Amino acid sequence: MKHQRKLNRLAGYDYSHSAGYFVTICTNEKISYFGKICNGKMELNDLGKIAEKFWKEIPQHYMNISLDVYAIMPNHVHGIIFITDDILKINAGTEHCSVPTVGKNKNYGLLSKVVKSYKEKVTKGVKNLFPLSDFSWQRSFYDHIIRNEQDYFKIQQYIFENLKRWEKVKKENNIPDFYAS
Repeated sequence: MKHQRKLNRLAGYDYSHSAGYFVTICTNEKISYFGKICNGKMELNDLGKIAEKFWKEIPQHYMNISLDVYAIMPNHVHGIIFITDDILKINAGTEHCSVPTVGKNKNYGLLSKVVKSYKEKVTKGVKNLFPLSDFSWQRSFYDHIIRNEQDYFKIQQYIFENLKRWEKVKKENNIPDFYAS
């Protein structure tokens, strides 16, 4: 019997609609590639700086995308991405990396396209700087469509408090302190 993979996106939802989206993108096997947390503050290493640099550049490649709060954590990235205009009426701009699209409506999965492009750009940046690195991302990503103001503020708070929760999460999941790059 063939194993069927669970769909990560909300079935039937058009992820090119103007909305806010909370995304979490994890490293493969949740390895702490991006640095460490000391005294409640994230200390980015060179890989973490690459991840942050390309996160901040996302709006330069998509004129209808804006970013809100984000956090580069040791083994994942949290952020709020806003699609601000009706993508069907404007050109999406030039991406970090070219990502093939399928289907009649090339813009249907804009959020996935943005995240895939970001992941590819970070991977290329890491491999250029550290050719022998085994850096890779976990397949896919988590998303949550922000439905209202209360939802938005709750997610913002979650991102802000993520550093405080790290020690507990690290212990519960046996995550090593630091991945030397």
